[in-house]
Amino acid sequence: MNRPARLNRTLLAGFGLLLIAAGAVPAAIRFHWLPALGADRPIVPGTALPPTWAWYVTATAGVVVALAGLRWLAAQLVRKPAGRTWHFESGTGTTDLATTTAVAPFIEEVRGYPGVRTATASLTGPADHPELLAVVSVEQDGDPAEIRDRIRDEGVSRLCQALDLDDLPTQVELRFTTAAGSRVA
Repeated sequence: MNRPARLNRTLLAGFGLLLIAAGAVPAAIRFHWLPALGADRPIVPGTALPPTWAWYVTATAGVVVALAGLRWLAAQLVRKPAGRTWHFESGTGTTDLATTTAVAPFIEEVRGYPGVRTATASLTGPADHPELLAVVSVEQDGDPAEIRDRIRDEGVSRLCQALDLDDLPTQVELRFTTAAGSRVA
């Protein structure tokens, strides 16, 4: 569930533009594109070098900012929880079931509902206490209440039956598109 994605992308774009501008100023000075700041003029007053500790603080701050930026960028790539493999043991052997395989029929069913443009879902947690996370894009003419009810009454109940579960805690995020429906009635 990627709720702050728009804010994160906006801030990343803003910081990126700021860093590009900060890198462009020395290049503009070097190639004489800014006549007010000539290449032969000092950027800051004075000719003395800063103390040695200032170089270390500046380098450390730069590394910390760079690592934080990389971590923030990497977090943008994570869209949903990673799939798991559930292991079931019985008297005759072991069965391995990937959660992505278990949830695939549910996704296809939800995609077939009227008013649904796209759907993704993932099962998280252990096999004895799983949780379903679903993100559904609803078309402009779709009825979100009807889609939510069908997911709860039909899709989740079928998935519970297929996985032999009594209950499946479910989180559904409905996203609305501005595109009109593409289905022919």
